[in-house]
Amino acid sequence: MADQKYYIKDAILKAAPHHESFEKLWETKWKEPCSQGIYPFMFGDIADFKPVVERIIKKGLKEPYNWDEYAECFFSQAELLSQAAQRAEAAGHTEDACRLYLRSSAVYRIARFPAPRSEKQRQAWQKGKDVFYKGARLMTYPITEQIIPHTHRLPHEGESIPINILIPPCANASSPVPLLIIFTGLDGYRTELAVWQRGFLDKNVTTIVVEIPGTGDSPADPSDPTSPDRQWSSLLDWVSSSPVTQGRVDISKIIIWGFSTGGYYSLRAGHTHGDRLLGAVSLGGGAHHMFDADWLDNVNKLEYPFDLANTLAYKFGYGRNEDSASGLEEFKRQGAKFSLLEDGTLKKRTKAKILVVNGDMDEIFPIEDLWVATDTSGPRGTGNEIVGRVVKGKKHMGEPESFFIILEWIHGLFGLDGDVVHHLKMLRPKGRL
Repeated sequence: MADQKYYIKDAILKAAPHHESFEKLWETKWKEPCSQGIYPFMFGDIADFKPVVERIIKKGLKEPYNWDEYAECFFSQAELLSQAAQRAEAAGHTEDACRLYLRSSAVYRIARFPAPRSEKQRQAWQKGKDVFYKGARLMTYPITEQIIPHTHRLPHEGESIPINILIPPCANASSPVPLLIIFTGLDGYRTELAVWQRGFLDKNVTTIVVEIPGTGDSPADPSDPTSPDRQWSSLLDWVSSSPVTQGRVDISKIIIWGFSTGGYYSLRAGHTHGDRLLGAVSLGGGAHHMFDADWLDNVNKLEYPFDLANTLAYKFGYGRNEDSASGLEEFKRQGAKFSLLEDGTLKKRTKAKILVVNGDMDEIFPIEDLWVATDTSGPRGTGNEIVGRVVKGKKHMGEPESFFIILEWIHGLFGLDGDVVHHLKMLRPKGRL
């Protein structure tokens, strides 16, 4: 029985109320973070979402959602914000224009949440990128998009890897700076995880934000367990050789930080690319049990806002050309091929320091995967170790305590000033742009 197999016990059998309707989702789960402008509403303002929410509630939308109908509800509001941004920019009100473009991107982001699985949601992703980068170029320190070559690609994979990059002005050949690479998650892409970049610039750290296979604009084959290895090799080669970074980034000081599903990929990269990394952080990432059929059979009604199992199946390349249900069944049959335990990844020797953090009551990826990662890992390089930190009584990713754990760890490895609160202040909508 699933309720006996996992640490969360019978919680795995208890449906969360937000799955009853969008109205319940808003009232019980989304209204509060939206009011604060935090995940999943980065760069957002609750005033922008209120008319959209009223529209959706009036329509009575609930699971299973018609994703085109859902996405369409957001478009007019996002466009109003974009138009206001254009007027502000034309009038020379740069800061106002920047915030309005980013607010528009936040509305488009929720329109394509949790994954762009329908035509309207794919449009929302494209439109959201457009207004995000219009806003990003107006920031005090503009976040720029780089399209880098996927030099390690297989013939059927995409030719380029789009990334966000932000390099501190102080970075130069005589004073190169560390690099933090952020791996995005299942539903948060580079247009959202950009919220972390300014805080690290203030600490003289370059940041790159890149999407994981099966999400955003990642060119990697989502159904090939080894495709991320090729994507990260291409990325790290570019960092080492590109005129954009060469001499400005200290390639001996590279840490990757993966959020949620991105944590699965950072844990893998910490083992496959450990000779090129100082450290790797997996925040809320899975490793092995996240692919259990018993787990996937139950998670659609738990902590995640929507149909987690189906969204994961889509992300890993299943159900894209057929109905979602059959794709999920195929994913459950084949999911073990992605296990970092089954494929031997966790037993590989690595020089990188690895930190794995999660809440013990996680209903998205079981806490058992943190224990698998720390208990199974093979021999480490001299003086290096894998560290697991469990946040008691917290669900997925163990926020906000997990942020303090990770930021302190990163500050320690990079030799920064230890002021981790600054990063969290910068996440808020009133943080400096």
